[in-house]
Amino acid sequence: MRLSEQSLYVLAEQIRTQKISPVELVEDVFQQIEEKEQQHNAYIDIQKDRAIHLAKEAEREISEGKYRGPLHGIPIGIKDNIYFANETTTMGSKIHQHFIPTEDATVVKKLREAGAVFLGKLNMHEYAWGATNDNPFYGACRNPHDTTKISGGSSGGSGVAIATNMAIGALGTDTGGSIRIPAAFCGIFGLKPTHGLVSKANCFPLAWSLDHVGPMTKTAIDSALMLDVLAGYDAKDPTSIQCVQPASYAGEVDISLENLGIGVNESYFFNQVDDEVAKRVREVIQLFEDSGATIVEVDVPALAHVEYAEMITITSEASAIHHDDLIEREEDFGEDVRFLLKLGELPSAVDYLRAQQIRQQLDIQFQHMFQQVDVLFTPTIPFVAPSIGSHTATINGEEVSLLDHIIRFTGPFNLTGLPVASVPVGFAHDLPVGMQIIGPAFEDKRVLDVARLYELLV
Repeated sequence: MRLSEQSLYVLAEQIRTQKISPVELVEDVFQQIEEKEQQHNAYIDIQKDRAIHLAKEAEREISEGKYRGPLHGIPIGIKDNIYFANETTTMGSKIHQHFIPTEDATVVKKLREAGAVFLGKLNMHEYAWGATNDNPFYGACRNPHDTTKISGGSSGGSGVAIATNMAIGALGTDTGGSIRIPAAFCGIFGLKPTHGLVSKANCFPLAWSLDHVGPMTKTAIDSALMLDVLAGYDAKDPTSIQCVQPASYAGEVDISLENLGIGVNESYFFNQVDDEVAKRVREVIQLFEDSGATIVEVDVPALAHVEYAEMITITSEASAIHHDDLIEREEDFGEDVRFLLKLGELPSAVDYLRAQQIRQQLDIQFQHMFQQVDVLFTPTIPFVAPSIGSHTATINGEEVSLLDHIIRFTGPFNLTGLPVASVPVGFAHDLPVGMQIIGPAFEDKRVLDVARLYELLV
């Protein structure tokens, strides 16, 4: 097995014990980039010379006994709406194609301090406002399992880079599902942390109250190791929350299958789902039940109104951010983003406030649900990846609107800010399927632990 095919967890231990060099690892990752990037288009900008320099610095420090931790010497890709000091950050757009921030995002600063090796900036849907990563300015990011299919977005480059071994870890952002959708379509692990746990300072916003930053990796423990570095209060982010955190998200699993209560909601999360997708998720639920977990049918009535609340909130907030550019530079937006930004100018203040009332009801009902169960299992997306350029997806042979359905199962957890992982659970129609594991607020370790239990079961 090539070095770049191994998990972050395994590679970190080999680097720590000096069995491999960060330089060897980075060179192998760049060999993968040279072989696969043209076909998959995961990157907007690649910085090989800088990466080799950082890898040599990491090698020197480790040889001198200055090991910084599990991310020291690990090659990481950064989504291109996360600021990197003194280097172009495009947001996947034409309008910001020459934008150069003067300081790092807090998450980049934390990765620097942890000794990560930065590979470059990853492709994304323009301004993160879309779920296909079919970018009119930087090209479509193509699915690692079938290059005619979408990668999912908006963090499509992050998903593809991990799945094709063109990065060992990656950062994504998630406002309606933008970490979890590409994780599901690409067959990797993606974590949307609890809102407020990971700083968004110096990350270009899509919708202030819904945005999250999180890791995308091969396995749950890999994301846990990244979260150990990324999590923590940041005064620069007004939504950052001071909270009690575990000693380590990657520490020992402290939940047992015999004491695990898993919630399943049939009326919303298994409604209008492709049969083969639902089958993969139900197989996982059955596996947990056979292994000692308790399955509980749960009801969350406010889910009946969640799609309205999510779309009003995300479109209104996004259009407020881009309002001036929409007036002055309308033609410089891609067609799909321009349409969504115009759409976001239509809701009234009454619409927005009604959406926030639904959001509050949803919060309360999920809090009540988590008094009954430890986690909730749902499909990540109700279908597999559609073709690039398509405006529809297929559910049981029927063509449905891609825009209407792609964030149907992910969006509720941006409204509530709850921690969610998308875990790969096999294939349907020869394409990857993802399953969401959702936990209570700030119980990110519980979500990661349950994901790790699943990886042990399979």
